[in-house]
Amino acid sequence: MLLIQCAMPTFKIHHLTQYHYDRPVRESTNQIKIFPATYNGQETTRHKLTITGEPFINRFTDYWGNEVGWFTLSASHRELLIDSHVMVKTSNTVLNPLVTSRLTDWDIIRHEVAGDLRLLDLSRPEVISGEDKIKTIVRELQHTRDTPAVFIQRCSEYIFDHFNYQKGITTVETTLDEILEHQSGVCQDFAHVLLQILRSEGIPARYVSGYICPNKDGARGAGATHAWVEVWLPGSGWMGIDPTNNSWVSDQHVSLAVGRHFTDCSPAKGTFKGPANQELSVFLSVSYEDGSKVEDSNTVQMTKEPVFIQRLDVEEGAQQQ
Repeated sequence: MLLIQCAMPTFKIHHLTQYHYDRPVRESTNQIKIFPATYNGQETTRHKLTITGEPFINRFTDYWGNEVGWFTLSASHRELLIDSHVMVKTSNTVLNPLVTSRLTDWDIIRHEVAGDLRLLDLSRPEVISGEDKIKTIVRELQHTRDTPAVFIQRCSEYIFDHFNYQKGITTVETTLDEILEHQSGVCQDFAHVLLQILRSEGIPARYVSGYICPNKDGARGAGATHAWVEVWLPGSGWMGIDPTNNSWVSDQHVSLAVGRHFTDCSPAKGTFKGPANQELSVFLSVSYEDGSKVEDSNTVQMTKEPVFIQRLDVEEGAQQQ
C-alpha cells in the first residue's frame, strides 16, 4: 500500500558539482537549475551559491516554470565548482489523491488536455520500439474500471514490484527500450517508465528533479539527487508520485525543476573551449532537523579523448538515484 506521510521538516542541503580538466579550458558557459521550487508547501529560507570565479548569474524562468541561472567563466581554468548550500522548509500536508480526486474521471482529464497545449504536450508518449510492452503492462493492470488516481497508483505499484532497484546497471544514455528490456535501474529510469505508461493512456505527467531527504523509513535514494513524476488531476492540480519508493510524494521530497523528461531538469550543463579531458564529481549531503545526515558522492570520467568544444551536463555523468 502507498504510504502518506505528514510532517513539517526543515532540511539543510549541500550540493557540490565539480568539473576537473587535465589542461586549461576557457569560455565556459553554463546553465544551472539548482534553485528549489517555490510553491505552497515548500519554502527556501536560505540559499548560498558559490561558483568558481564568482561570475554574474543571469536568472530567468523557463517554459516549464523553473528558475534558471546562466553564467560564463571566460578566464582560463582547470576546475569549475558549483557549490550550493540551501535550507528548505517543507510544510505541505500530504493529501491522498485517491480521496481528493475521487470525482475526477477520464473524460474530465481528456477535456482539460484538449484545451491546454502544455497538458497536451505532457500527455504525448515517446516513440519507442517497445510500445507493445507498455500496452501489455496496461492490460495487466486491468484498469478499465479504475479512476485515474487509482490507475496511477497501480502503475507505481507495478513498477515497484516488477523493476529491480539497482545502481550502476544503467546510465543517463540508457534508452527507455533498454530499461523495459532488463527491468532494472534507478529512480530516473523508473520515472521515465511511469511517464510512458501514463502518457500512453492520455494522463498528463511531468518529470521532477530534486532530492529525497532522510527519514526513518530508509527510502531508496535518500540523500541523493532523486527523480519522480507529477500527474495532472483536475480539481487537485499537480500531484507527485514516486515509483522508486511506491509512495505519493511527501514533504520528504524537495523539488528543483520539472519538465517533459530529465534533460529539461538537468542541474547543470553547458560548454567550454579547450583540448581537455574532463572529470565530473557530484557530492550531496542532506541534513535532517534531528542532526542526522546522509551523504552521497559520484565521480565520472566524462570523455576518453581530448576535445576542443565539449558539452557539460551533470545528468550526462551523474545519474539521479
